[in-house]
Amino acid sequence: MSQDASNAAGRGSRLARADGSLGARGLLSVMIERGIEFGLLLAALASVAVTLGIVFVLVRESAPFFAHVSLGEFLFGTEWTPLFSDPKYGIGPLLSGTFVTTTIALCVAMPAGTIVAIWLSEYAPHRIREMVKPVLELISAVPTVVFGYFALTVVTPMLQSVLARINVDLPTFNMLGPGIVMGIMIVPYVSSLSEDAMRAVPMLLREGSYALGAGRLTTALRVVFPAALSGIGAAYTLAMSRAVGETMIVAIAAGQKPTLTANPLESAATVTAYIVQVAGGDVPHGSIGYQSIFAAGLALFVVTLGFNLVGAALRRRFRQAY
Repeated sequence: MSQDASNAAGRGSRLARADGSLGARGLLSVMIERGIEFGLLLAALASVAVTLGIVFVLVRESAPFFAHVSLGEFLFGTEWTPLFSDPKYGIGPLLSGTFVTTTIALCVAMPAGTIVAIWLSEYAPHRIREMVKPVLELISAVPTVVFGYFALTVVTPMLQSVLARINVDLPTFNMLGPGIVMGIMIVPYVSSLSEDAMRAVPMLLREGSYALGAGRLTTALRVVFPAALSGIGAAYTLAMSRAVGETMIVAIAAGQKPTLTANPLESAATVTAYIVQVAGGDVPHGSIGYQSIFAAGLALFVVTLGFNLVGAALRRRFRQAY
């Protein structure tokens, strides 16, 4: 009887030690999880704080500019010469150059990136997809200054030789060449995110389409693409914002002359190119010319924010949950 009591006491002691050990490990696991959550919260708050800081700096530095220049002149003026003896402060020429180069880039990147995404998602074997996708994403790692000189020394001469055959004169600095190169640069943004969105579409939708007699291309275009439209729209929005904010390509190859034009064969300056031009010059700090770069940056920020808000609204409108 005493032996049984001793064995029971031993088992109880071991169970108590095991429970204590499990309790300590559980407490440690909870503490680690809480620490990770706190770190993620700090990262999110830091990103918000940085954004708010950027907005604060832009508004603070732009306030003296708008105290000197009316908002109507800034938004609707057709000349931008803040550094001349007879200054003009219409942001229109800079915005037109930005929109033209961005439109050309999107006309290149959106179709090409979408086609690549469909091929990677629906046609490419697994091993080939795992090889091609990282190589494609390396394009976005190339410094933009390299793309700028590529546009100036390679793409523009090629376009000049092609257009000369139809008696079209393309100047050395133009918006067409940089726009095309910008499109090539942002193809990975479109293709990678779009492919991820298409891969997230349940296989049951594809199998149902095949069961109804649809081919692979029909399934990709009429089933997978609409189902992944929310993610694809996010990819397009990111590519648009990236193109709007591009600096070195347009600063090197598009020219530095603010021109209110929609002709891609002409040279023009973009908002980012103007900021680089003035920030690297000898403009006195605190002058109206210096403050103009913050006003231009604020206008670019508002444009980019507008694109992102439209993209977010479209994502909510067409979002599919599986």
